[in-house]
This record gives sequence, structure tokens and C-alpha cells, in this order.
Amino acid sequence: MRAARLIKMVLLLQARPAMTAAELARELEVSERTVTRDAQALAEAGVPVYADRGRAGGYRLIGGYRTRLTGLARSEAEVLFLSGVPGALREMGLEDAASAARLKVSAALLPSLKDAPSAAAQRFHLDAPGWWQEPETPELLPAVAEAVWDDRGIRIGYRRPDRSEVERELEPYGLVLKAGVWYLCARAADEGGFRVYRLDRFTAVAVGEDRFVREEDFDLPRFWEARAEEFARSVLRETVVVRVSPAGAARLPYATGDHGAVREALEKGEGPDEDGWLTLTLPVESQDIACGQLLGLGPELEVMEPVELRDRVADAARAMRQLYE
Repeated sequence: MRAARLIKMVLLLQARPAMTAAELARELEVSERTVTRDAQALAEAGVPVYADRGRAGGYRLIGGYRTRLTGLARSEAEVLFLSGVPGALREMGLEDAASAARLKVSAALLPSLKDAPSAAAQRFHLDAPGWWQEPETPELLPAVAEAVWDDRGIRIGYRRPDRSEVERELEPYGLVLKAGVWYLCARAADEGGFRVYRLDRFTAVAVGEDRFVREEDFDLPRFWEARAEEFARSVLRETVVVRVSPAGAARLPYATGDHGAVREALEKGEGPDEDGWLTLTLPVESQDIACGQLLGLGPELEVMEPVELRDRVADAARAMRQLYE
């Protein structure tokens, strides 16, 4: 633990002209007294750490000293490719490995490129969760992430949508963060085939000692894309026929939340008619959900079929008019 901290301290000082004890303590997550002891230990080991006294003082390396301890460990190299999603790294318990990897890369850069990491970080940032959401980190995520990295089987307790609980033995292949929700793509050891599990429904996780052999042709992005499309289509169990104005057609994807289904309906739609409106057959989850979604378009959309939904929308429109009168 201390050896890793000493290496990190050297890399920090190599990457910057000088750092105060308070800055080093914050980066290393230790006290300033520990920073002083670590600096003394480095000096005794032959690392030329110099301490400037006074209010503007701090620690620096003298004589152009450069460490050769910049080789990336496997875990550091792997998480470096995830450095654009700092929140996800923190939730999976990989923030320390990512920090060490970034420091080693920074230490290996030419002096003229020292500002490259900070320049990129100040210009690009990935914010995965959607607006108006308060994503919660699943308590068992770090354990699952560890099993994914090490290719170790897990036994889980899983809460189904109907609130019943089951146990599963899984080979965890990959994690996906979708709009602030974590999912595990895994193969059930007793059933075969790959499935998707929500991490917030895990009630227990036990990581096994044995490693499983991954299928070489498994492609996580491709698998997720196919399953996501399959899921999106599976929930659209009914269809409605609507007339929609040009303005309504532009707003329809946002009202329904399904850009793919709306785009396909627009491509197959009839019209425009003499008023410039299109007639669409639109897949929806249910009439209840469709009623609320389509009402949001107001006079830019008319429900044609089914009659029951048309009557519900008309009743809601009359009630709204009475309310505002």
C-alpha cells in the first residue's frame, strides 16, 4: 500500500513543477504529516525530493529527475480506455487504477505535451444519466465489476419484476451503463445463452474462485445493440392510426420517447394530404400510455383508430377546455 503511494507521489511531482503538502495530501488521500514522512523516505531511497520552506513552499524533484516506473499494469491499461467515464469508474471501484494509469501516461509524455490530459478533460466530458434523474449506484456493483474483470463466475440472488427472488449461477461477460442504470450481460451456467440483468435487482453476489472461458466471438457492443432493439420492440404491443401535422411529426419522437419506431412509421406513412398532414400507423405500449403521450401534441395530432382511444383523447380535450374556460 505504501509502496504504491510512494510511486504515485513521485509521478505527481514528475508531472508538475511543484506541489504543496496540502495538494499532495489531497491527491494521495493521506495527512500532511504522512506526506512529510513519505518525502523523507523517498529522499533516503535516493529520489531527489526537495522541500521548499515558507508560505509559498512545497515539494519538487530536482536535477531533472525522471522515474522509469511508468510501465502500465494490466488493470491500469484496461481502465485507461474507460477514463472518459469517471463516474462509472468510481462506481465500479476502479478510480485508483485509472488515476495511477493517467499519472504514468502523463509522466511518460514529453514536456511540450504535459498539458494534453488537462486540455482534453476541460474540453470533453461524458454525462451518461438522463436529465431529471437521480441515479443510484447499486451496492453490489463493485463485486460484480471485479468478477467481470477477472472472468470469474458468480452466484447471485435476483429479484424479478413480480418481486419474487431466484438464484442464478452466471458467467459475467460485460457491464453496460444505460441512462444511469447498470446492466450485466451474462451467460447462465445452467441454461446457456446470454441474458441481461439489472444490477439494482441483485440482492446478493458471491464471486467464485474458478475462472470461466470466454467465447472469443462475443461482442458486447453488438450484443447490447441487438438486445436493446429487441427490448424496445417487445414493449410496443399495440398500434394506433393518427394524422399528424408537419410540426407534430417533428415533435412526435420526443413525445413517445421512441425515435426508431416513429422514424419507421414516418417512412411508411401515407400523405401528405391537402392540409400537409401525414397518416401514420404507430406502434405503442398500450392505449393508456399512448393517450398521455399523444395528448402532449395538442392540435398537431388527431387520433383516428382505435375508436376507444380517439374517444378518450376527445374526452380529455373537452375536459381541458372546460378547465380553462
